[in-house]
Amino acid sequence: MNLGNTIKNIRKNKGFTQGQFATECNITQTYLSQIENNQKEPNLSVIKTIAEKLDVPLPILFFLSITEEDVKPEKKEMFNAVGDTVKEIINEIFTI
Repeated sequence: MNLGNTIKNIRKNKGFTQGQFATECNITQTYLSQIENNQKEPNLSVIKTIAEKLDVPLPILFFLSITEEDVKPEKKEMFNAVGDTVKEIINEIFTI
């Protein structure tokens, strides 16, 4: 799961600087940077706040963070066939 990169991409697409967004979420810029670089795993309440401020439903944020490593081996072929397309559709609906 690549939650940090997903948060960073959505934040940038929405035009927030890291400092602005950290302030909106009531966390430090250092902590947000660590989250976005997958150096820290935030607790659920922080993730909920981030999702709210990004205006993205929490389950969608998690779905967009799924990587091939998160998928069972017998489902990887299907994930690789449709995963990117589904993520693109979800991005269009929820993040822009």
